[in-house]
Amino acid sequence: MNFYFEAAKTLDRLDAKQGSIKGILATLPDKDRKRTAALVIETLKYKTVLAEVIGQAALLKEEKKKITSLNLALVLVHDLLLAGGIQAGDGPVKQAVLRHKTRLHGEFQKIKIKRGARSNADLAQIGDQRAARIPRYVRVNTLSWTTDEAVESLITRGFTVSKPFESAKGFVIDEHIPDLLCFSPQTAFNEDPFYKAGKIILQDKASCFPAAILAPPANDDSVVIDATAAPGNKTSHLSALMKNKGKLFAFERDKKRFSTLTTMLSRAGCKNVDPLNVDFLTVDPLDPKYHRVTHILLDPSCSGSGIVNRMDHLLETKIEDECDDDRLKRLAAFQLLMVKHAMRFPGVQKIVYSTCSVHAIENEHVVRESLNSDEAKAGLFSLASPNEVLPQWHRRGLPDELEHPSQAASLVRCSPGDDSTNGFFVSCFVRNRHLNDKRKADVMEEQEHQIEGEITHKKRQQKRKRKQNEAT
Repeated sequence: MNFYFEAAKTLDRLDAKQGSIKGILATLPDKDRKRTAALVIETLKYKTVLAEVIGQAALLKEEKKKITSLNLALVLVHDLLLAGGIQAGDGPVKQAVLRHKTRLHGEFQKIKIKRGARSNADLAQIGDQRAARIPRYVRVNTLSWTTDEAVESLITRGFTVSKPFESAKGFVIDEHIPDLLCFSPQTAFNEDPFYKAGKIILQDKASCFPAAILAPPANDDSVVIDATAAPGNKTSHLSALMKNKGKLFAFERDKKRFSTLTTMLSRAGCKNVDPLNVDFLTVDPLDPKYHRVTHILLDPSCSGSGIVNRMDHLLETKIEDECDDDRLKRLAAFQLLMVKHAMRFPGVQKIVYSTCSVHAIENEHVVRESLNSDEAKAGLFSLASPNEVLPQWHRRGLPDELEHPSQAASLVRCSPGDDSTNGFFVSCFVRNRHLNDKRKADVMEEQEHQIEGEITHKKRQQKRKRKQNEAT
């Protein structure tokens, strides 16, 4: 029965918008992941029908002491009606469902007749058609091998260099992102030995834009922050661009997601990453540990309104949530807080802010407010010029949503389906090159004072401790 409780908890997390289906399923324990993922996905396909059956049978009302949530009822009734029975011992929860078995089957048959369904499959939710136009993207992990070596190995396995929609085995090298390969949407790599060995990363093209635009230098002196790192795709991309040199701090506040992050980084061979189970917003920008940070990647929580992948269309509440103005305002306030916090790091020269949202309130409006903030003015931050922000990409920001319409050219947007990607937004803030020497000196002086203060404090503590020891 624990298997069903775990599946119900996963559905609870999806309802709470704690991540995409793929991302949340990736956090499940390895030994149960495949089985739990299959039940969650199949339950989501039939969620509307199952919820109606449960409601008509009054299951939750009659068994509220045993079946404590709709999501638990959904996974149990799914297996009862669609998978040959509940796969668990005869405990009180299972018996609570079985007491209503006849009524549940009867209500299910009524719905099939009402909808003219010839089979159970006819009741499943139809996927987002835009997802069918998005190739399967695979990023070559250049920490393990080269793209040329990957292409050669794929060809020996029967793949051919051709347009991915012309052949099930066709693939091409992407024209915008180095080391990114495009395959047929039906191509699966989840069980592929290259994927399991960390030699390839399954990552949407638009998701590769932030790291490519941040473009941290590949040298031993580089110090970079990924502020919200899990599950680790962008982190591993940054590590690859840095060629495992320098230092990359990867922050993730959620414990389960942090575990996923560390697993992925280990598999990808990211040796220059320091993963930290810490909330980025709690980090002191003046901490000597981070005073040499020059590049920061921000990809905070967002509405996910741009995601149209092969599974997330199953979240039927998505359209309603997209129209929830209060929720979008809360998200935008949090996103702005993240950008302003990043601007407080005294050595930072470049900040990339991105979302998988299509809403201007989370995108252009956050950029507009960031540029008008005290932090931006104090640090003399502005948007990077268009030729520094993926200049070959055609779709740009929305001019009418910005204080200065010309700034739209410095922003990158991806339209779900139209651009063969999920919906995405990327912006890049840079500290102006003409930052005067006095400002730099002030920052350095402030840091020195803080370090001196910490040393003095430690000396006082040691002196006090010596006196206490002498007294005893």
